[in-house]
Amino acid sequence: MEGEPRAYPALPAIIQGGMGVGVSNWTLARAVASLGQLGVVSCTVVDTVFVRRLQDGDPGGHMRRAMAAFPIPGVAERVMQQFFRPEGRPPGTPYKQLPMYQHIVDKGREQLAILAAFVEVHLAKEGHDGPVGVNLLTKVQLPNLALLYGAMLAGVDFVLMGAGIPREIPKVLDAFAEQRMVAVRLEVEDRQADTPEMFSLDPRVHWEGTPPPLKRPKFLPIISSHSLATMLVRKADGRVDGFVVEGPTAGGHNAPPRGELKLNERGEPVYGERDEADFSKIAELGLPFWIAGGTGTPEGLAQARALGAQGIQVGTLFAYCDESGITSELKRSVLAAVVEGKADVKTDALASPTGFPFKVVQWADDPATKVNRKRVCDLGYLRVAYAMPNGRVGYRCPSEPEAEFVAKGGAIEETVGRKCLCNALLSTIGQPQERKDGPSEPPLVTSGDELVRLGRFLEGRSSYTAADALAWLLSPVATTPAS
Repeated sequence: MEGEPRAYPALPAIIQGGMGVGVSNWTLARAVASLGQLGVVSCTVVDTVFVRRLQDGDPGGHMRRAMAAFPIPGVAERVMQQFFRPEGRPPGTPYKQLPMYQHIVDKGREQLAILAAFVEVHLAKEGHDGPVGVNLLTKVQLPNLALLYGAMLAGVDFVLMGAGIPREIPKVLDAFAEQRMVAVRLEVEDRQADTPEMFSLDPRVHWEGTPPPLKRPKFLPIISSHSLATMLVRKADGRVDGFVVEGPTAGGHNAPPRGELKLNERGEPVYGERDEADFSKIAELGLPFWIAGGTGTPEGLAQARALGAQGIQVGTLFAYCDESGITSELKRSVLAAVVEGKADVKTDALASPTGFPFKVVQWADDPATKVNRKRVCDLGYLRVAYAMPNGRVGYRCPSEPEAEFVAKGGAIEETVGRKCLCNALLSTIGQPQERKDGPSEPPLVTSGDELVRLGRFLEGRSSYTAADALAWLLSPVATTPAS
């Protein structure tokens, strides 16, 4: 099989990476999908992104247009009353926050998450027949059931999940396709009891009558090794439809190195041969796969196909196109630094509260270097559940104030170097929270290692579209790389 392209003509060659928070928005996904490749929306923190768009006046009326198509009666109307501000927020006014998600949430909070995912996917699918996927982080457990259900209500075609082992997700998709309740295990730190803590979603409680069956989307776990691919094929709770195989040069969260963690002189994790996926073994599983991380070039696509892959997943190239959610000011600033050879990407071993390495773009005009923010955890998506002394479930985050984290049983060393990704990534898409006791939240930009080589594609351009990116990726190469 090595040296021959995979024979899955109905599947795309290019998957546009699902970059959160709000970078891979419905505008970008629709642009890619309308050209026949897989457009992906990120649903990580999409409920907060959604209500902040409403509070900013819903420019263009897109949220309201999609909300009008939501099939569960009364939900859209209630959310409009709570969050829509026709004239937007007055300057300096903080965004109204959503209650933090917990393993037991009320019906209204669950419905808002369902609605937010529905809106994002519905808009991404408007006006074309191309495939649309949704990306979620396995590590952000609590909202995922509601977000998956909302995406399926909108007819999503693919579900992609990484940052963890999404072993239970196939059964979730099977259950929601039949409008059945599903329960999954909640990861609880410090839990001594053998009885697992579960959380669930029952679609039927949201409908007055019998809800219609839904299409079951294809499931593509994002993995970093052939051993994990094999395990998921054999032991996942349901059908796996393919894989995205992501190397440590990809942006966002990376899988930690296997074995003992060692850092280089820049404080970055050191990856070795054990961290390289064996593509021939993945191909032997008989499922389509896409290679991600350092493949976002025409030559990268050719090389991936020579290894037996269906194609490639590309993030960084799409992150800076006109349609992505990163603010125009940040795009221009980073791309100018790339052209001047003054942009860098660091794999920060400490930045993410998840404990996974996280890519951070560094350049001279980075706004985050000019702001000394206070530690806060008021969104809570990356909190982890832990067992309290009384047996109940509590939540803590290494990015919250140190004293609060330690009071909840966390180790002080876990707080060192942590950043609040939830707030910072919302700032990156132009939704910074206003702080009465300090500066607005500074942005944080993540990209893959390919960012520093983007100048080859730019060729003097200061901006480009998703169509430009696709045309370049699909352009012929002079010679076929050796396998």
